[in-house]
Amino acid sequence: MHSSLSFTLRSCFTAGVLAIATLLLSACGKETAKSAAAATAAVLESTDQQVSYGLGYNVGANIKRQSGLTVDAAALTAGIVDAIAGKDARLSEADMQAAFGKMQERMRVESAKASGANEAAGKAYLEANKMKPGVTVTTSGLQYEVLKAGTGAKPKKTDTVVVHYHGTLIDGTIFDSSIQRGQPISFTVTGVIAGWIEALQLMSVGDKWKLTIPPALGYGQHGSGKIPPGAVLVFEVELIAIK
Repeated sequence: MHSSLSFTLRSCFTAGVLAIATLLLSACGKETAKSAAAATAAVLESTDQQVSYGLGYNVGANIKRQSGLTVDAAALTAGIVDAIAGKDARLSEADMQAAFGKMQERMRVESAKASGANEAAGKAYLEANKMKPGVTVTTSGLQYEVLKAGTGAKPKKTDTVVVHYHGTLIDGTIFDSSIQRGQPISFTVTGVIAGWIEALQLMSVGDKWKLTIPPALGYGQHGSGKIPPGAVLVFEVELIAIK
């Protein structure tokens, strides 16, 4: 457990990321609760205030993407406020670099542990899934199941396609979904992960497939955003059109 001023990024996002957004507006926030309250009450009327909020929000979003990083709200506030005020840093450059190095090593170790656990669970899932009726396994390890057959053309690598999709982890956690957003997405066939690149060139316009993608064809050992390292990905993909 962390103290009231030190919390994981997930908690920071749900309970205190607004405090980060307000750091560029004032030096308040010596305690997480006070910072969050001040952030909620922040006035965002002038251009300067809105730009400040945008900068702060981007800072929070970037930090949140760093899986495994733990943020101390008071120290973060002090660093940003000191920099804006033009004060000398309270730590030497060498001390800061040493701290960053230690944090990166800790994150690497934690990521490796998480990746190993996810890979073990994913391997078991892939083994069970490939035995299901209707599932095809390609030489790369991609698994797919035809949910609805289309009769249109097949995309080439150079094509731009329009698709609807719904992506989950093997436990059902949704990490991305154009279906939920209510808006199909367009992209070049080669502009996505390897599992998608392979599948799209096998699909016909009008097809709807369920893809089960091993880590090597997805985001590998690093993960991405809500996708943890070593994760198997499950997508329902509908190929709507080729532009």
